[in-house]
Amino acid sequence: MDRRSIIKNAGIASILAAGAAPAVHAQGVNIRWRLASSFPKSLDTIYGGAEVFAKAVKAMSGGKFEISVHAGGELLPPFGVVDGVQNATVEMAHTVPYYFYGKNPAFALGSAVPFGLNARQMNAWMMHGNGRKLMNELYAAYNMTSFAGGNTGTQMGGWFRKEIKSVADFKGLKMRLGGGLVGQVMQKLGAVPQSIPGGEIYQALEKGTIDAAEWVGPYDDQKLGFNKVAPFYYYPGWWEGGPEVDFFINQKAFDGLSPEYKAIIDAASALASTDMLAKYDALNPPALKQLVAAKTKVLPFSQAVMDASFKASMEVFAENDAKSPEWKKIYADLRTFQRDQVAWFRFAESRFDSFMAGQKL
Repeated sequence: MDRRSIIKNAGIASILAAGAAPAVHAQGVNIRWRLASSFPKSLDTIYGGAEVFAKAVKAMSGGKFEISVHAGGELLPPFGVVDGVQNATVEMAHTVPYYFYGKNPAFALGSAVPFGLNARQMNAWMMHGNGRKLMNELYAAYNMTSFAGGNTGTQMGGWFRKEIKSVADFKGLKMRLGGGLVGQVMQKLGAVPQSIPGGEIYQALEKGTIDAAEWVGPYDDQKLGFNKVAPFYYYPGWWEGGPEVDFFINQKAFDGLSPEYKAIIDAASALASTDMLAKYDALNPPALKQLVAAKTKVLPFSQAVMDASFKASMEVFAENDAKSPEWKKIYADLRTFQRDQVAWFRFAESRFDSFMAGQKL
């Protein structure tokens, strides 16, 4: 059968099936979707990932498939985008899965968990392990499917108004954190977690509503001006070793696409995901130098803080095992995959990186 016949017959079939199943859009049919982001437009890195994606979809479809990108709060609240996709208010969203930890703890596993995978390991688990398969099984209960939408690489540990010299310094400290999972861990350390969208963090720090905040890393953090209101910048963000940002797509909307358009979505998401990580890796070093020049005090969390954080994280993971079968199943798979990754990275990768860190170029 030639291509024209395939398209013609696909169109007839979709009309006959109306009401029984999603109508499949034949290649070449004009489609307009809306994408709700959880991020502010001011962040050209993480918000920009959705723009890279939409531009690629339009180019690869010859302008037939257009996706308008809307910043957090424009169409939906930053933390309301999953509800929007689930209810088909919008066709898709660009967000971080751990924002929706309250729906099911397993959401966090699709992005980052304390002392989890780094960016490369996360990509390997998603693409060549069971990651994407297991996460999409979870998301199916929310009428959506997922595609990689970026990664920030290992994040910084955040901005503090006072020094963190010991675990005791977390007691009573009000800190903006990106997800409910790390919030539970921080509570065990004595902190008081706060959930605040990225665009509102500066004001909260400036007014003293919070004592500390984490976002991403030097480039984004400098743009948001955190160094002006909190002088101590800690590392690493042990709760985000390689957080994946995702595209969530309403399942019915995705099922209604032709195979060609589905392939375009797949290719465009891969481009956007790769571009985001590369952009962060390129822009973070000069931003960090500028922050240091502006008298930011860049400090590591102590070994005692790291050890206590690891212990508290393992306690929370065990609690999640007991209350969420989805978490237990996916978490076990992730940790099994991670054990081999850590063993491998300990050799060539780690030795090379540690040697180069001590060299003057």
